[in-house]
Amino acid sequence: MDDSKIVELYWNRDESAIPATAKKYGTYCTAIAQNILGNREDAEECVNDTYLSAWNSMPPHKPGRLSTFLGKLTRNLSFNRYKYYTAKKRGGGELPMVLEELAELVSGQEDVEQEILQKELVKALDDFLESLSSEKRDIFVRRYWYTDSVSDIAKMYGMRADTVSMLLNRLRKKLLTLLSERGLEL
Repeated sequence: MDDSKIVELYWNRDESAIPATAKKYGTYCTAIAQNILGNREDAEECVNDTYLSAWNSMPPHKPGRLSTFLGKLTRNLSFNRYKYYTAKKRGGGELPMVLEELAELVSGQEDVEQEILQKELVKALDDFLESLSSEKRDIFVRRYWYTDSVSDIAKMYGMRADTVSMLLNRLRKKLLTLLSERGLEL
């Protein structure tokens, strides 16, 4: 079913929107949640919560790209669940390693007054991603948006895991340089 028709089902408060969403985007949302949480049952709960959040968000929200909208909902719900579990000394998944890899980009200052304007950061990230070849961009996004493991990325692209690790390291350094040049300190 076309995304615009699915969104229209939500707007019309038609309950068939949920199964239509699950059929088209269930695997996609589950993969995002699974990568973050490392637990199938928790991932399925987050995906169900995604459908509820979508139901509660539409209307008034009318997403331009349903896949991006659902991916963001799933990702945020999964991160919230991850934070809850790690507070209870639970956890798993790729998130700890992903956050550790990105830690070099963060200055460590948690002062609210030092908050970066979101538009500048988004622009810098967009420019950074546009400057990459499609393969490098996809690898970067697979790791830092979808939290895929380095070994899974290596299999997807027919590379060795250490090659992917080195590429990601170089891309993080390139991003850090770009952010520094623009005066953006995280």
